[in-house]
Amino acid sequence: MGQLLSLLGGSDNAEKIFIDFEHAQPSDDERDLHRQVAEVLSKSPGILDKLLKYSGCEEFIRKAITTPGPETEDAAWEAVLPAVDQLQQFYDFSLELEQCFPKLLVALCKNDPRSQLSSMQSLAKQLADVFDFVLRFDDAKMVNPAIQNDFSYYRRTLNRMKLSKKDTNIKIRDELANRMSLFFAYPTPMMKVLSETTANFLSTDQTVPRENVTSALATLANVCHDMVEGKKFQQEQFYMLSLRAMVGSIILYDHVSEQGAFVKKSPINIKGCIQVLKNHTQASTDGLLNALRFTTIHLNDPETPGSIKQLLA
Repeated sequence: MGQLLSLLGGSDNAEKIFIDFEHAQPSDDERDLHRQVAEVLSKSPGILDKLLKYSGCEEFIRKAITTPGPETEDAAWEAVLPAVDQLQQFYDFSLELEQCFPKLLVALCKNDPRSQLSSMQSLAKQLADVFDFVLRFDDAKMVNPAIQNDFSYYRRTLNRMKLSKKDTNIKIRDELANRMSLFFAYPTPMMKVLSETTANFLSTDQTVPRENVTSALATLANVCHDMVEGKKFQQEQFYMLSLRAMVGSIILYDHVSEQGAFVKKSPINIKGCIQVLKNHTQASTDGLLNALRFTTIHLNDPETPGSIKQLLA
């Protein structure tokens, strides 16, 4: 199970933490929340599978636009309806993440974050699993323009259906369609949900100090870096889980910390984290490097050292 390893050298005298992603099991204190989060996360493989297989309705839509008429327009509408039902499943899952994520933050950040991450290993693993899903979802969504194209066509056609009184069996109407449109319009919608949820949580929940949340995120990023660099796992899947959790922690830290993740005195070993991504050859990390380049908000700040910018250039 998880354990405290050797002391770090140098100025950082904090004990190095190992989170046993391969074998972590919930303790009695973790069990109830672990069950709640596991119920949500159990749906994530199905969501990812549907997203990766999402091929869109481009051909039907193209025919309806270039050769308008009842036959082509009806065919496009019939193709788009089940596709939009799938998009609603993606959106609904984001709402479930929005509900459970603050509970993880409370459990892992209310008291000393380093101690909590070390002692509540199964919840720390679930936090990593959330980041793993979010980055995989956003990476796949970003390279699939059919999602926005299909939903844009649906919204335009929905207005026409209302005018012709053919909208009686439509489930996704204006208010929900507007919310879904905002969700899918963002390049990385799931990470946006996490960052907005965390910001809202920090502004409304006075029981968890902001510095505890940023400390937990910085610690998780550094722990994941150390575990990958130290080759702590037997299976490749846990290295990729660690790398995604590391990158997700950095991105979220960068969004909720006033100075961001890239300043010279950042508590995150940013240079080491970028280097470990570049050195990982067993699987592609291009998407994770791009996530650091384009999903963070402080990378191009004047305070970011040139050496860090150069590493991500």
